[in-house]
Amino acid sequence: MLQNIAVLLLDGVHPFELGVVCEVFGLDRSDDGLPVYDFAVVSAEGSRLRTHAGFELAVGEDLDRLEEADLIAVPAGDAYVRRDFPPRMLDALTRAVERGATVLSVCSGVFALGAAGLLDGRRCSAHWRHADLLAARHPLARVEPDVLYVDDSGVVTSAGTASGIDACLHLVRKEQGSAVANGIARRMVVPPHREGGQAQYVARPLPRAADDTVAGVLGWMERHLDREVTVEELAARAHMAPRTFARRFQQETGTTPYRWLLGQRVLLARELLEGTDETVDAVASRAGFGNAATLRHHFARWTGTTPHAYRRAFRGSGRAPRGLTSQVG
Repeated sequence: MLQNIAVLLLDGVHPFELGVVCEVFGLDRSDDGLPVYDFAVVSAEGSRLRTHAGFELAVGEDLDRLEEADLIAVPAGDAYVRRDFPPRMLDALTRAVERGATVLSVCSGVFALGAAGLLDGRRCSAHWRHADLLAARHPLARVEPDVLYVDDSGVVTSAGTASGIDACLHLVRKEQGSAVANGIARRMVVPPHREGGQAQYVARPLPRAADDTVAGVLGWMERHLDREVTVEELAARAHMAPRTFARRFQQETGTTPYRWLLGQRVLLARELLEGTDETVDAVASRAGFGNAATLRHHFARWTGTTPHAYRRAFRGSGRAPRGLTSQVG
């Protein structure tokens, strides 16, 4: 159960990436019926740390606090890509994964996970600027530079900066359901789920048109998930040629129209399975899959479980199956 959260800091921590984890897990939102986490900030290098922005933090917890955490988050830090990490910290991260806890990195925090040996044999994400260096330093890791986050067997790695929000909300959704994740996202005034990948944040090969209407088409698609649409129809709504629209859509979202639509349909199906008593056939129809067989096929590919198992898990224990994963990008 995702309840006990520890954020692991080193000297030079980046305030924004630290703030991301604090914002998702460290605030009391019980007035909205949302869970309150047992939250702590832990130092690996003494009680006073200096941030990348120049101000200091007073941290009261040490590495012993990690032994009881369900989730250990490592935010980005200054020079994490080239510094050495305290051996005791690396041992604590390794033990946490061995006992079934989850470890999360935000941006360059992934280098700490790599130093602990937690990336070997696993898929992982990193900021696009660091992906090649991470792959060279950890050749046994399967670095995926075009996604916002990766969840692989208890090790969750997110890409640059704000993708930490996506990874944190993914963990909430995975463990406690879409209603909780959506509630936290609403309070934070951020989307509960972003489809796409880092490709949309790399320098664009083509200039962005001033009258770009892809965002409007995305809104229309979200309101009509139950409709079968073609690229030609979407392109007509954007007043573009189909090939131009498909290229522009890829640039704006990091994925194809079909995959974006499929991801949103799976997300809607998850919400309906959690929050309603509708049959799987009805969920399939409302989410745009047409029939239960098609829903089961795509749902299993995206989440690693079946619609029935997903519903039983959330209606029973209040959390998703342990092996549930989410694909992005």
